[in-house]
Amino acid sequence: MEDHKRVSSTEGKRRHELTPLRACRGLICLLVLLSTAFIMLVYFGFLSAVMLRIFSIHYSRKATSFFFSAWLALWPFLFEKINKTKVVFSGETVPARERVLLIANHRTEVDWMYLWDLALRKGSLGCIKYILKSTLMKLPVFGWGFHILEFIPVQRKWEVDESTMRQMLSTFKDPQDPLWLALFPEGTDFTEQKCIRNKKYAAENGLPILKNVLLPKTKGFCACLEELRDCLDAVYDVTIGYKHRCPSFLDNVFGVDPSEVHIHVQRIPLDNIPTSEDKISSWLMDTFRLKDELLSNFYIQGHFPQEGTEMELSTEKWLVNIVPVIALISICIYLTFFSSVWFKIYVSLVCAYLASATYFNIRPVPIFCLVKAFL
Repeated sequence: MEDHKRVSSTEGKRRHELTPLRACRGLICLLVLLSTAFIMLVYFGFLSAVMLRIFSIHYSRKATSFFFSAWLALWPFLFEKINKTKVVFSGETVPARERVLLIANHRTEVDWMYLWDLALRKGSLGCIKYILKSTLMKLPVFGWGFHILEFIPVQRKWEVDESTMRQMLSTFKDPQDPLWLALFPEGTDFTEQKCIRNKKYAAENGLPILKNVLLPKTKGFCACLEELRDCLDAVYDVTIGYKHRCPSFLDNVFGVDPSEVHIHVQRIPLDNIPTSEDKISSWLMDTFRLKDELLSNFYIQGHFPQEGTEMELSTEKWLVNIVPVIALISICIYLTFFSSVWFKIYVSLVCAYLASATYFNIRPVPIFCLVKAFL
């Protein structure tokens, strides 16, 4: 029967062919996103995340969240309004503005972008942070943004990553600072070859044999809970499925895929998660076993259970967001290229600072902290 026909997320034809018109539209969108990212970082990111941080980390984060939530919202609107990708939410309706640790499966290179669609609806877009590969911090412009937004870079070697992770996690404990910390415990995106190696490893070590996700790495998740348990409201277990083909970054830009993104959310109170490292590891392994079953059913049925937990984005909200952002960015572009030479000097100096600060992972220390250190 049709309901039991498997819905593949890796095979099948593209939703749209890459026509010249679609390629041109995608390049314009990419140019707009890159130019707006650059201007946001140089004019607003530097002031909020560097200059203001000298006086207050809390107000620095509030200002950075305000400015970058406006810019990041361009991505969900690109996906849902321009590319006409249907984003379907299911599972539990989670409260707005909670401090959470979010764990998700890693099906493709753009999973993390679709978490912005959920964060936008919950008023948490500007405070979402990712634990991501350190190589991504080297991307031009975007790497600077990851640094400004306080993403945690890892090399996927625990003996190297532990000190970096714990140091940055220790700065996220203030309950006044909104926080969505997103972690992909698999450590890499899913491929069939990785899945085959995972199954072999699982069989040799008495672990669950999974078909749709990889075995989770537990050290990072345990460290997050150890450092932040007392200042989190919950853990969100997010499962992402695609119809009918997993998208790449360029698929998203040009709007050729995916046709639908399904996001299943389960809210888990901290009291339901063990406290010892061994039991936390077992809990995470069991969570991914259940996630694997959920995805198997999704590929058969074409949807997750309990659909319709979030509304579609309104066109009015899109216009209210995009018009001021584009207007402000246009003014800044004019000042940069057509105004006083001092603006060009300012931009050059800020670029030099952001490049070096990102490379060396440097953040300003508030003055009062320095004073206390010398007293």
